[in-house]
Amino acid sequence: MNLKLELLVLPVSDVERAKAFYEKAGFRLDVDAAPTSEWSAVHLTPPGSEASIIFGKGLTSAEPGSTQGLYLIVTDIEAARRELLERGVEVSEVFHDDKGVLFHNHARGTVNHDLPGQARIAGRHPEGASYASYASFSDPDGNGWVLQEITERFPGR
Repeated sequence: MNLKLELLVLPVSDVERAKAFYEKAGFRLDVDAAPTSEWSAVHLTPPGSEASIIFGKGLTSAEPGSTQGLYLIVTDIEAARRELLERGVEVSEVFHDDKGVLFHNHARGTVNHDLPGQARIAGRHPEGASYASYASFSDPDGNGWVLQEITERFPGR
């Protein structure tokens, strides 16, 4: 059986503001529908992704900004960060874990590396290890995204 992640629902407080943010970030607008005054949906897809996001009115009861740890995979973390900055998106500096642990505690749009003995270190991973360099940003409501550089996939991925 193949299971593909297709769509993630994001809780937002202002649909038009969120739509403008994600379009500015380079996401493709796929659907913008409001068939009633109580229900609307905006569906966007990140560049190169098979999975999309959706938000709107009447889609979720989750608190705006409560979705954290959404990963966008890139092959060049510096180039991806630079492009987002050029588009007007505030993005953290690039960082890596001192121990290379793949677990991250997400809190309000940032990636906290607070495991015992673990530290967040400025810059790309010194050996350029795949899965080891990050940057983070948030949408206007605080939904948190992580850019992760992957240049070589683990076997079976």
